[in-house]
Amino acid sequence: MARSFPATRRAVMAGAIGAAVAAPMIATGAFAFSGAPGRTYSRRAVDLVAETLVIDMLAPLKITMNPAYVAHRLTDAEAAEFHASGITGFHTAYGIGGPDAQAQALEYLAGWQGFVGRNSHVFTLAGRVEDLDRAKAEGKCAVIMGIQNAEQFETVEDVARFRGLGLRCAQLTYNSQNLIGSGSTERVDGGVSDFGAAIIAAMEEANMLVDVSHCGDRTTLDAIAIAKGPIAITHSNARALVDHPRVKTDEAIQALAAKGGVMGITGVRMFIRATDPTNVSHMVDHIDHVAKLVGIEHVGIGSDADLHGYDDMVPEEYEALKAGYKGSYGFRDKIDIDGFDHPRKIFDLTEELIRRGYSNDNIRAVLGGNFRRLLAQVWG
Repeated sequence: MARSFPATRRAVMAGAIGAAVAAPMIATGAFAFSGAPGRTYSRRAVDLVAETLVIDMLAPLKITMNPAYVAHRLTDAEAAEFHASGITGFHTAYGIGGPDAQAQALEYLAGWQGFVGRNSHVFTLAGRVEDLDRAKAEGKCAVIMGIQNAEQFETVEDVARFRGLGLRCAQLTYNSQNLIGSGSTERVDGGVSDFGAAIIAAMEEANMLVDVSHCGDRTTLDAIAIAKGPIAITHSNARALVDHPRVKTDEAIQALAAKGGVMGITGVRMFIRATDPTNVSHMVDHIDHVAKLVGIEHVGIGSDADLHGYDDMVPEEYEALKAGYKGSYGFRDKIDIDGFDHPRKIFDLTEELIRRGYSNDNIRAVLGGNFRRLLAQVWG
């Protein structure tokens, strides 16, 4: 989930940011962590996370509307939360847009890459898949720079320029219409434009991952058909399980898989289930659905959350964020899922996969192996 705020410096840093995966209380082992008070995890879950290159393909580093945050150096406690999260790869991506989208994008890339450099004891940038592997070996978090829109591409040539500035993944649209295609909450979906087709070709030429998470149904299918190679739905869910415009049809999921793509499953409450309670078990229902529909090799995680999720935001910012979306988004009282808004949430997800009988190899694939394979293929 992401939000295109008005075109100001404050807005750039506000950009959209996610919701957390959720889970019931788990007590299946003897391993407790300070980052997840009241929770214990099984040895199998702890070992699986420790040995896996975990990639969250939509994980903004911080939900904040404070533009000064990028100048922040993490406290020891904040750094410890990232180290203890079990996540190696964080795809951080914000929603931008409007007449000065390109200027916003430039400031966003400069600001957050500066943040990574300022906190190099915790983070490293990931421009190649080897950077993810190195980060895992060194105990660091690798940051993949993304943008949840493509309005920064005013010309086809801009794609290569932005790749040179560190951009490695871009959504074709956010929720609204742009020159490339139609977003998920547009009344009419016109599909991918001629300019959009040229942008897709340029992104593939530049080894930049094409993302259609927020695109409308026709635009999603068009983009998959136009692309020569695999693309991604970095963060969405299955419409077969919940009727929401921001989640994907089985037709789209099947088309994505046929091209070799991967879909990340989110933990956003209204994208998972129409009624409460909504918890990690319901999130894993979507993983089950995609795995059964197209195969385990085409599903991963795109939680659409920072380590703590939405619901601990400053109340005024929280309400302002909700107000920025159309009514079709269907916000409920909470955005985060019950009990899964803490830095160790990947362990709760792993426990649920174990409970459902997933093999260790399949759990590793879901937690990061599938997206690592896709990134290696796209980035070269």
